[in-house]
Amino acid sequence: MVVIGLTGGPGTGKSTVASMLARRGAAVIEADRLGHQSYAPGTEGWRAVVEAFGQEIVGPDGAIDRRRLGAIVFSDPEKLHRLNAIIHPIIRRLITEQLEKFRREGVRVVVIEAALLFEAGWDDLVDEVWVTVAPTEVAVARYVARTGLPEEEVRRRVAAQLEAAEKARRAHRVIDTSGTLVTVERQVERFWEELTARAASKDP
Repeated sequence: MVVIGLTGGPGTGKSTVASMLARRGAAVIEADRLGHQSYAPGTEGWRAVVEAFGQEIVGPDGAIDRRRLGAIVFSDPEKLHRLNAIIHPIIRRLITEQLEKFRREGVRVVVIEAALLFEAGWDDLVDEVWVTVAPTEVAVARYVARTGLPEEEVRRRVAAQLEAAEKARRAHRVIDTSGTLVTVERQVERFWEELTARAASKDP
């Protein structure tokens, strides 16, 4: 089984690339979705996050309000570090469980889509890293349009991550998403073909 770590900053098209890989047969693990699970109501993570940041982050339905929590942690690096220290170990455990499940099922390629792949130290779970990149202004505009968050908050989220150039330097593959979907698809197709050819050459 080959495991790809797919990372990149907010608005750089990680989910788009993950969908393209899924259409080619890859199983996708979304770290962001597992992050939501890690502090779902009633879980150990939920209790730890509420204890750390207060009852005011809990919505009327009992779930943690991600926007309220985000506004708190992305304005204070120390609080962001505290949140990550709570949830990153839980997410890592959930990722590992998913990888073991896919391995038992005989899945050939798995993609871990994770914005914080390097920052959380999850890159040791993957065989190679693919990173999506786009000019900062393009990425910020996309993220604002998709989420409705204020531009200032989006820029704080971008600043909280490892710099794009450093991610690209540490990656095996860099996918430029600043162009059309067709140009992105071509890059993904080329990298996918190279990956599957290498995997096939290792088969007994």
